[in-house]
Amino acid sequence: MADDVFKALADPTRRHIIDELVERDGQTLFEICARLASKHGLGLSRQAISQHLAVLESAGLVRSRRQGRYKFHDLNTEPLELIVTRWLKPDKSEKPHENPPDQRLRR
Repeated sequence: MADDVFKALADPTRRHIIDELVERDGQTLFEICARLASKHGLGLSRQAISQHLAVLESAGLVRSRRQGRYKFHDLNTEPLELIVTRWLKPDKSEKPHENPPDQRLRR
């Protein structure tokens, strides 16, 4: 799962899409295309943006929902939270180092 997230985030266009969904969640494909063109100067086709959204969806970073004939895209931050907590919040049950990092450097 984490590999999919890193792969999805590796592309700058997908990062721009995520930025736009952070700014305004629940956008249609048309809205995302318009915002990418006007704010970032990306003149990609709707099909290309749709393919980027599919990669983000498969990584779990975007969820889509249908309302009538419209499909809305929402940001899902759970995969990012899992990655961040993996390194920033170590499990409390782990045994701490015998010598804290600053102590090892003073030797």
